[in-house]
Parts: sequence; structure tokens; C-alpha cells
Amino acid sequence: MNLGVGLSIALNAASYIDEVVAYEAAGADTVWVGEGYGFDAVSTMGALAHATERVHIGSGILGLYNRTPTTTAMSMAGVDALSDGRAILGLGASGPQVVEGWHGVPYTAPIGRTREVVEICRAVWRRDRVEYAGRHYQLPLPVERGTGLGKPLKLIHQPVRDRIPVFLAALGEKNVALTAEIAEGWLPIFYWPERATEVFGPALARGLKRRDPELGPLQTVATGPLAIGEGTEEALDQQRHNAARYFGGMGARGHNFYNNLLCAYGYPEEAALLQDLYLDGRRQEAAMAVPEELLRSTSLIGTSEEILLRLAAYRAAGVTHLTVIPQGATAEARVGHIARLRALIDQPATGTRSSHGTTQPVR
Repeated sequence: MNLGVGLSIALNAASYIDEVVAYEAAGADTVWVGEGYGFDAVSTMGALAHATERVHIGSGILGLYNRTPTTTAMSMAGVDALSDGRAILGLGASGPQVVEGWHGVPYTAPIGRTREVVEICRAVWRRDRVEYAGRHYQLPLPVERGTGLGKPLKLIHQPVRDRIPVFLAALGEKNVALTAEIAEGWLPIFYWPERATEVFGPALARGLKRRDPELGPLQTVATGPLAIGEGTEEALDQQRHNAARYFGGMGARGHNFYNNLLCAYGYPEEAALLQDLYLDGRRQEAAMAVPEELLRSTSLIGTSEEILLRLAAYRAAGVTHLTVIPQGATAEARVGHIARLRALIDQPATGTRSSHGTTQPVR
């Protein structure tokens, strides 16, 4: 199982470059760099490419609407060159609050745009002369929409790879099906392994029927907070506020993908209550309304014995990549959690430490 570390978007690269190097030494296989509406992810990824030797460096995630498709492709080709072929394009639609509020772009047709962006990126990485007549993107720009002087171009540089792995963030049925069809990997959030098949299985099956065999098996990335040891109840309780922000505050009533997920997991009443409390400004009450069962089932917080049980559940659900956000007040504590998890991941398969990244390679 590939072990990844999710890096907080609240910090900048200068704050955690040394920590990422320590994660690499402790056995991490991948680091994922978030973006949101803070510092951009690509510059941080470039800094980490220079500072590390082995870990894959993924964008977690680049927004679909933030850049033109060719800019996304150029940026990732650059990170791939700096890292000697260790880049992963994590791509997602984000939501209307950020897309329309921060970028000033209409949040339209996320499914269709995702397909077209991926197709254009792959054409760029192949160094094709990019000519694309999509519904949402046309390259070169048609005469009636511009000066008529645009011409097909290809990437100036020779990429390290002509196929950089694309991992899509997806929760809705259509987006999950599209991910299973066209992407190397899938980035769900609040992944509950025991309920994943029921919630996501039909959409995944539809997409897999249309999947190109050359893509290989779909890689599934489960993400959650990490704290290993006795006395971790406080770390679990601290996750309530983050969960409440997603389930209650991301989007508006009727337009919250995460709230829909909570309903699909079997908590429709709790989802409605949590959203009402959060949007009414009663955030502490909203945090306390987050179901504890969900917190425990979507995290790796507990004793070593409890973590081993969670790892078994993830494996049984088909998870190939585990991305964690280590908890702790110091870098030493956070790195220690990664080292302990690496040992636990390796234990069931071999009883000894294995070569990192060989059990489930990033395609």
C-alpha cells in the first residue's frame, strides 16, 4: 500500500520542506500539496522536487477552473522534469464558492470540462500539435471568437514522461464514473471503506466498463487524519470541526457535495441538522453533531491494534494508496506517526519493512 502525506494549505513550502524530507526518510511514498485560495501548489511542488529524492509529488488538488488546460499541462510537465518523473496531477472541480468567488469563472459543466482538460493535458505531454474541438475548450481559438491568428502549437520542451498520472477528486455519481473511465487514480474524501462499495460501487462499475485497459487498474486513494498510540481521543475530537466545515459549510443548502455524501453514508437527519447549525453560525454545536462513528471510520486514529484493523478494512475495500494528515504539535511527533504507520502497513504483508512504493506503484 502506497503511503502518502497530505500537506496543510495553511503552511507555505518554507515551513515544511525539512519536514517533508523527514517524511521521505520515515517511509512516505507520496506527498500531496493542496492549493485552495492560498499560495499556489505548483511552486511548492517544484521546491519539494528539488528537496526530495524518492517521493512522488502530487497536487492535491489543482482546481479545474483555475488555469487553462494547457497551463495545467505545462505546469505539471515542469514539476515532472524537476522531480525526474515523480509528479502526479491531482485535479478537481472544487466548488462554486471558490470558483465563482475567487476566480470569477462560472461553475458550469464540471463533468464535461474534466474530460476535456484531461484529454488536452495528455495531448500536450505527448507533444502533439494541440488541435482540440471540444464543447468547452477549442484550440486554436475559432476565428469567430478571436483574431483568427491562433495556430496549433506543441510543447517546446521534451517531457520526462509522455503520460503523467492523473488522479481525479470525485464524489458524485457522474464524476466517480468518469474517474473510473479516464483517470489513473481516484481521490475521494471521507472514504469509509466498509460503506464505500454500497455508495460508490455502481458508479465505479459503470466507468470501469468504458475504461481503456492501457490505463491499468484504477488506483484508489483514501485520506484521513493520523495519530497512533494511547490517549488519542483528543486528536479524534479535534477532527469534528474540520468535518463540520465540510459537511455543513462547503456550499449552500442543496449544493453541498459533502453533505450529500453524509446522507449516502446513512445519516440524512444528522446531515440536515449539521448543515442548519453550521450555516446559522452555531459551529461548535455543528461540530458536536458530527457522528462519532463516521469520524472513527474515516480516520487512522487509535492504538496500533486499532490501526491494523482499519488497514485491513482499507485493503478489503480495494484501497491502493493511503494518504494521511499526521497530527501532533511538533514535526517530530508528526514524523513519528508516519514511521509507525509505515511499519504497520508493512507488517501484514511481510512482517518486515518492504521497499517503499513497490507494493502499489504509481502508474
